[in-house]
Amino acid sequence: MSDVWILYLYRFAARLILGVSEYKTLVDRKTLPDAHLCMDQYQRLFSSSRRAGLQRDTLVSADGAHIIVACRSQFFMLTLTEGSRRLSEADVQAQLQWIYEQTRAQTQTQPAVGLLTADGRADWASAREQLLKDAVNRESVELMERCVCVVCLDDPAGLEPSDANRASLMLHGGGPEKNGANRWYDKPLQFVVGADGVCGVVCEHSPLEGIVLVQCAEHVLRHIRSRSCTPASARSAAELPHPRRLVWKCSAGIQSALASAADHLQRLARNLDMKVFTFTAHGKEWIKQQKMSPDAYTQLALQLAFYRSHRRPVSTYESASLRRFRQGRVDNIRSATPEALAFAKAMTNGRTSTQDTEKMEKLRAAVEAQTKITALAVAGMGTDNHLLGLRETAKEMKMEMPDIFADETYHISNHFILSTSQVPTTEEMFCCYGPVVADGYGVCYNPQADRTLFCVSSFSESTDTCSGLFVRELDAGLKDMMQLCMKHSDCRLQRQNV
Repeated sequence: MSDVWILYLYRFAARLILGVSEYKTLVDRKTLPDAHLCMDQYQRLFSSSRRAGLQRDTLVSADGAHIIVACRSQFFMLTLTEGSRRLSEADVQAQLQWIYEQTRAQTQTQPAVGLLTADGRADWASAREQLLKDAVNRESVELMERCVCVVCLDDPAGLEPSDANRASLMLHGGGPEKNGANRWYDKPLQFVVGADGVCGVVCEHSPLEGIVLVQCAEHVLRHIRSRSCTPASARSAAELPHPRRLVWKCSAGIQSALASAADHLQRLARNLDMKVFTFTAHGKEWIKQQKMSPDAYTQLALQLAFYRSHRRPVSTYESASLRRFRQGRVDNIRSATPEALAFAKAMTNGRTSTQDTEKMEKLRAAVEAQTKITALAVAGMGTDNHLLGLRETAKEMKMEMPDIFADETYHISNHFILSTSQVPTTEEMFCCYGPVVADGYGVCYNPQADRTLFCVSSFSESTDTCSGLFVRELDAGLKDMMQLCMKHSDCRLQRQNV
């Protein structure tokens, strides 16, 4: 990479870091607009870490004042203050360039311990116990857990700059051979700045929902754009306290765990089948003109796409925010309604013009049903959280488990082959995630005024799924639904004119 490109890359990263710091100040002072919603999740953005356990993970409070910078699978502790003085943008940029130069000095290279956090949780928990036996490792792990966030300075991945590749690189870094080890996946926020221009955020989901991440990222982007293009003068590297490289002492057992984790991550990276698709024929404003909820309409399109791909309905999850309640997270909107199935069958099994009125009636009935269950879910009247609470209460009280929780139907209904979420953004960005089951799809969609962006994921090893097929049927289904609505509107206008 040229020196000029490095200059611009780390100026961007420095602005990003200061934007994150600014947002953390707003969170700490509780000055973010709350819109009468619970703001607890924002407190966990910068002050938590997911700790691997042999039986179950725990979310730990880990409030610190430093940032961890990852570069070439090495970790550096970066503080943004020197005494009572905050570092300037130019100072932070100089520190990042110093880190970059240090990682080129192979004599100081440490093991790529970040790989362990990408392994299975029980395997990582076991390796973590081994790591903590050494005092040097304990200090390094503590610094990782207590950091505000991780900023990952990635090397070029050498992939075609498509949205699908960008999405995949955020999720797994391209595997251990690329930037997959340049991560610490237990932290809620990892900001990625790639030398090939691929930038994004990796989110550990357990402390917070997607919209909390999006609002933070959008603030950071606005901060970056608002800065002057003229770089400020920086102090020399010799005047600044150098970032501290984290040191690891790895036994033969840890080395073996690292090799196993690298193999696991490589399999995951190869297995992910990610497609990013933008439907441009219309967006949410056109759907509103049809007097329908854009989210309900989109969910019907997903049901139609799955039915056409697989000729059956399937248990479906759509997240419903419960932030109107104290400490509220999400419940499930079960989009696979009988009305949705009737609509999908009508759109698949018969396409003659004489059936258009019936198809339109089924579409509106399905949208109405979806809208009603959405309203119930966000009002705390969904079924999933209540059943989950009863099941866990029975476990805690050592009661005999009610028969419903052993019933095959209950297990089938909770095997979410279609896992979906609407994550709208105001900035030019999108969100994605993987499937939640081996034979499933993960579908995240971003409705905009004139288009809708979909990220569809599945696993290549599954013979039951294919992201490319799903996207093709989604595109065709949205076009068919649009034509149906327009044809119905034309018929209605003709009747009015007569």
